This record gives sequence, C-alpha cells and structure tokens, in this order.
Amino acid sequence: MIKIENLSYRYPRASDDGAKEASDPGLALKGINLHIKKGEYAAIVGHNGSGKSTLAKHMNALLIPSGGTITINGLDSSVPENVWRIRQCAGMVFQNPDNQIIATVVEEDVAFGPENLGVAPDEIRASVDDALLNVGMLSLASHSPHFLSGGQKQRIAIAGVLAMRPELIILDEPTAMLDPSGRRDVLDSVYKLNRENGITIVFITHYMDEAVRADRVIVMEDGEIAMDGLPREIYKNADKLKVLGLDVPQTVELRSRLINAGCDISGEIISIEELADEICKLRLKT
Repeated sequence: MIKIENLSYRYPRASDDGAKEASDPGLALKGINLHIKKGEYAAIVGHNGSGKSTLAKHMNALLIPSGGTITINGLDSSVPENVWRIRQCAGMVFQNPDNQIIATVVEEDVAFGPENLGVAPDEIRASVDDALLNVGMLSLASHSPHFLSGGQKQRIAIAGVLAMRPELIILDEPTAMLDPSGRRDVLDSVYKLNRENGITIVFITHYMDEAVRADRVIVMEDGEIAMDGLPREIYKNADKLKVLGLDVPQTVELRSRLINAGCDISGEIISIEELADEICKLRLKT
C-alpha cells in the first residue's frame, strides 16, 4: 500500500522579506525507508518534533518529498497528475475534528466528500449510512456536530473520510484533544475498521498505550526510524524507549515492576487483559 524509499524532506524557510527559501539545511525527514502492506495496522510513535506528522502528510500527498520517493497504492506522489487519485485512495484524519467538520448537520458533513467526487445521490445515501454505522454514530445523523463531544466529533471526521471508500486511512494524532472516554471510542472505531473492513491504517500518536493493538509499531526520532517491529518486540526495549523520550504503556511498566519484585509472570505482556490474567494466576498459586 505504501512504499517509501530514501525519503527526505526539508521545510522551506522564510526569508526576511517573507519569501520562501529552500536553503535551510535542517531536514525534517532523513532517508526514510518503509513499506506498509495492504490491510496492515501500523502505529507511528514519537515525541513532538520527531517527524511523524511530516511523514504522515507525505502519505496523503500533502507534502512532496525533497528527495527519494513515496508511492501510495502504486501512485508516485511526485507526479502532479497522481495527487487527486492518491487522495481518493488515502483519507486523512487530523488532530482537531473542528478543522475537518464544515456542515451544520452530521449526515450532511459526512456526505460532503462523496458529493465532491460526483457520486450518485442514492450511492451517497448508502455510503453515509454505512460510514456512520461503522463508527457507531448513525443514531446522531440528524444532529448538529457542534453540540457533540470531542470523541463523537472525531468519529464524525472519520466517517467523513470513510464515506469516500478509501483503502488507506492516515490518522494524525486523532486523540490528542480527547478525554479517556473519547480516546477509547476513537481507538475502538479505528480497530474495527481495520479488522472488519480490511482498511489499511496508519495511526500517528505519542501515546504509547494507543499502539498496543497495532500490527506493527514504528518509532521516529529526529526525522529517522529508530525502531520498527511488533508491539511486543518494541515494548521489550523499555529502557531504549525512555532514552528516546517515550513512556511505555502502564501495563508494561507495572509488568516490569512485578518482575523486578520477583513475581513469576510473562515478560511478553502488553495488554491490560493479559496482565490481569497473570495477576489472577499469581493469586491462585498463593
């Protein structure tokens, strides 16, 4: 689905007269090589300024590489004629849902994308209902989005992308402005879209616990890929993650403390359910 080879990117620098210059030596991305398969759920994590959002914007052709190449579903983003085809294939959800919601009624907002693609009215109706159903918001189709919670708004933004039937959805820190309940709702919706609909997911976050259910975790640092592997493999290196300025999930931290205290539990645990099972086994042993 995504093929990135030796990708680098340099943000233009503004000169004293306001004109943009491309002479800034600082690279936001440095020689990125990355392949993401169709149907994969990939989480890209890193602290602020690590380059993860810059990389995400390349996946939707919002940014064009300064060097190297990126192809999305076989389409080279550096070819101008491919840009709109890429954006039909790859939908993007941003951090603040208010920046993506433009209509005064939920179903009208979700219909905006398909309407602009020239989809027939009866197909739009079916796409809107299906998208809202997939994110659990069909019952609020006639409501005003501006009176909904942050988590509900973000699910409306996801539905708006989903209504255009993308094969890939890139989510750029979609839970950063949400409370724990809203975060959980959005994460559950994204997981469902990947597992039940087969949509390729690229989930950008700096919350390490949000990457637990991903198929793969990619850690960014200073514009480069520092780590790449299965969640269990990545979270085994808790010390390295902390050096990179990242916290490990609370379950992993508690697992490490229990092991250090002499408890006989698995070092592979990453989820709350797994940790609860291991603690129950410890109680039975005693």
